Amino acid sequence: MVRRRLPSLKALQAFEAFARAGSMVRAAEELCVTHGAVSRQIKALERQLGATLLAGPRHALAFTPAGRELAACLASAFDQIAAGLPGAEAGEALVVSSPGTFAMKWLIPRLAGFIEANPGLQVRIIEDGGPVEFGRGSVQAAIRPHRGPAPPGMAATPFLAHAFGAVLSPGLFDKAGRAASQVLKLPRLHSETFAESWARWAADAGIDLPRPAAERSFEHNSYMLEAAAAGLGIAVTAWAFAQADIEAGRLVAPWGFRRLPTRFTFLRPALAGHAAADRLARWLVAEGRKAKPPPAPLIPPV
Repeated sequence: MVRRRLPSLKALQAFEAFARAGSMVRAAEELCVTHGAVSRQIKALERQLGATLLAGPRHALAFTPAGRELAACLASAFDQIAAGLPGAEAGEALVVSSPGTFAMKWLIPRLAGFIEANPGLQVRIIEDGGPVEFGRGSVQAAIRPHRGPAPPGMAATPFLAHAFGAVLSPGLFDKAGRAASQVLKLPRLHSETFAESWARWAADAGIDLPRPAAERSFEHNSYMLEAAAAGLGIAVTAWAFAQADIEAGRLVAPWGFRRLPTRFTFLRPALAGHAAADRLARWLVAEGRKAKPPPAPLIPPV
């Protein structure tokens, strides 16, 4: 039997943690050691391998080609080890952060299909729509509206078009005579999580908004949507948020929805992460392909 000649497992673990976390400090927090210990382990690994893995100033270390190749290999190897452990699927949950209304209205109603295809895998959804930073807390993947290339250190999988439009209850729409001039004078609903929604929608539509009968603000998009369905006014929201309520007849979109340059995108660490993250990415793409397009306008443009 030929014995494998491998470098120190502690050194490999330190380098893999740095590759996944993106900093010595966060890698040290994960491994419960000092960041100096992580740095020393990586330097020892470089000596053992006879190769430079990281280059640049201490506050902005970057992978050399050899370092990037090793990080990718370690990510795959550690994932296989984790997946092969007894009870692995029932172990660490895949924690995904998502804007709350997207999770409530689009993701969770579809999630049963993914769970059924991956028995034993635990998926935990937490609410967050802010900047994504892996390596702190338990979050291993995120869903955000995003455009352009993947952020540094992340893999990005766009999976759903993003569009927004004005919505209100069918009863309130009828009460306004289905006339654009009257609909736009109805009480205007706002969400604190997208405060500029009306201004952006009006600029995109090329109209000057008249003074509304009233203005009502809500902390979350989900609250605002419930207020719109209850006939409290008209709101601007995303198609992904309003689709279920429109299909159920609780809301209507007089002018349909306008496409935004961003897409809902699944983000995760580029070099390492939860073993099931790529499976969830593929599932999201498949669900996005099945998604229905927004409805046609009910009345002429303003």
